[in-house]
Amino acid sequence: MIKIEYVEPIRCKTQINQLKNYLKNRNLRDYLLFVLGINSGLRISDLLLLTVADVKGKDRILLREKKTGKSKDFPLSDTCKKAIDEYLKTVQISDGCLFKSKKGNWPITRVQAYRIINSAAREIGINDAIGTHTLRKTFGYWAHKKGVDITKIQKLLNHSAPNVTLAYIGITKDELDDVYINLNL
Repeated sequence: MIKIEYVEPIRCKTQINQLKNYLKNRNLRDYLLFVLGINSGLRISDLLLLTVADVKGKDRILLREKKTGKSKDFPLSDTCKKAIDEYLKTVQISDGCLFKSKKGNWPITRVQAYRIINSAAREIGINDAIGTHTLRKTFGYWAHKKGVDITKIQKLLNHSAPNVTLAYIGITKDELDDVYINLNL
């Protein structure tokens, strides 16, 4: 049985790139799962339900979130489109689930997705708590690092308040205190 633990975002761009390279060389499906996860902020339950029709030749993804029941409509970045195209060129699926299990015509499970992400992280030397939710948290963390207003990130992640989002993406009190210490106007 897999132990559920609190996971962290990936806070190092080098580690993100190492994970992308590792996964891309190993399995394009798993690479796409990672790339789409960190660039969309979708929950794993929503990622795994995506179909080929949802993404093939599309500029946007439109779905109904499983957890909230809310509609979500967002554009795909060039990085995501490229990963989708690379994957679809190498597999013989024209419809059905995007993240197809090797054992049948259904998507990989949440547990399998966890194993993919966690073992890849361990292989490249990441020892932090990493799991499928890391993808969503990494999206929020890097949006914040790039200067996106926390209330926009809150809306993208469907959180109830900005402080929930800050805690969720792992912004620590020390990081907030650094603003006071380093501003020096």
